[in-house]
Amino acid sequence: MALESNEKPDKPITKFESMLKTDDVYFFDAEDFEDIVHHYLNHGKISLAKKGIKIGLQQHPASIELKLLQVEVLVFENQIEKAEALLDELQLLDHQNEEIYIQRANIFSKQDNHEAAVELLRQALAFSTNSFDIYSLLGMEYLFMDDFKEAKKSFMKCVEYDEQDYSSLYNVIYCFEFLEDYDGAIIYLNDYLESNPYCEVAWHQLGKQYSYIEMYAEALTAFEFAIISDDSFIGAYFEKGKVLEKLGRHKEAIENYETTISIEDPTSHAFLRIGKCYEKLKDIEMAKYYFYQTVHEDPLLDKGWLAITNLYYNIKDFEKAVFYINKALNIDGENPLYWKKCAQIHTALKNYDQADFAFKQTVDLGNYELDTWLKWADVVHINGETHAAIEILAQGREFYPDNLKLLYKSVGFQCMANDLINARITLMDALKIDKNQKKLHLFKEKFPEFGNSDWTQKIVNKYNKAS
Repeated sequence: MALESNEKPDKPITKFESMLKTDDVYFFDAEDFEDIVHHYLNHGKISLAKKGIKIGLQQHPASIELKLLQVEVLVFENQIEKAEALLDELQLLDHQNEEIYIQRANIFSKQDNHEAAVELLRQALAFSTNSFDIYSLLGMEYLFMDDFKEAKKSFMKCVEYDEQDYSSLYNVIYCFEFLEDYDGAIIYLNDYLESNPYCEVAWHQLGKQYSYIEMYAEALTAFEFAIISDDSFIGAYFEKGKVLEKLGRHKEAIENYETTISIEDPTSHAFLRIGKCYEKLKDIEMAKYYFYQTVHEDPLLDKGWLAITNLYYNIKDFEKAVFYINKALNIDGENPLYWKKCAQIHTALKNYDQADFAFKQTVDLGNYELDTWLKWADVVHINGETHAAIEILAQGREFYPDNLKLLYKSVGFQCMANDLINARITLMDALKIDKNQKKLHLFKEKFPEFGNSDWTQKIVNKYNKAS
């Protein structure tokens, strides 16, 4: 049975859900159905949204807006052909409906044809009386295309329309940051703050921009204004703490991190930063306490295990250090810096086989730092594999062809391997670079038995005369 208007529940959602539980039929305005469907779509309740569309179209079969919502659901469910067919029908009825263009753009976007999506959204602007949503969609399409300049312009339009649209504000700043235009971001945020002086989000973002360009005094001021605007803004306290750390004001930094813990439940990241501050203050016991709190709070935070590793490594407790670096590697075994630390610890423990393996992992994962090649070669040499050490240094020279540490160490190892022909060639290569022989001591001091030999002296003297 149909209910009279004075029997209807007050809220459309409540009324609709009541209807679904009974055999009664309630009548709604088309706009009510639109609100109902939007509500369910926004909450991810697709099946209820579909019911709303179905019943809505039964009561209002000519509603273009409900049919457009049907298109939205079809696109969501990847029923693209049905969606496009329905859009074709709707465009014949209302060719100036912006939502038709938006839904077609959505289809192109799902198909990774972002250029076509942008073109359709720009057409939608011509028919729109409220372009805010379209500019937001345009901004996202430009982000997909890595066109950060155009994305920035689109999101700026959104902020112009609604200065409280913090999502778009964040996106504007994200674009500035990606373009590494920190000065531009600072100018933009200062202009924004002229009309929104108590916006904690803008002050927070401004502080971060100043931090990027190492204007720490200005960054601190910005974070303090963010806190004045909202004294429970955890992000501002945390960022202020990081700046104070960079300024060496570790006790003040700890106070700010502790404030974040007092406002909300403690986080592993806050514990980690407090631990690092105590480590800088040489308070090892307190640092240790907070590092252990870090991994207790989040056992999967590999940086926490690395912090404990470094603490024990620095106090030369290598047995504990190797235990904890393995914890970090169990979480992120693809991190070359963890493998490098592992190699350094095994080297200190004189576990040269394990150190060799760890250095190999370090390089295989993309760490080509100079000291990686030098230390790896030393480990392999100590392990009795001088020829392998020479090969490692040769690989390093591909990245650092003019590095004298690599060249002189190569000469020494080639001499030890009795490869005197290549040793002479490498020594001459080194002396061509080291014209004043300021770095020759790297060879002579490390390998005195060869550095002072007759044949090396002849080569050195030859280059002395040449220079």
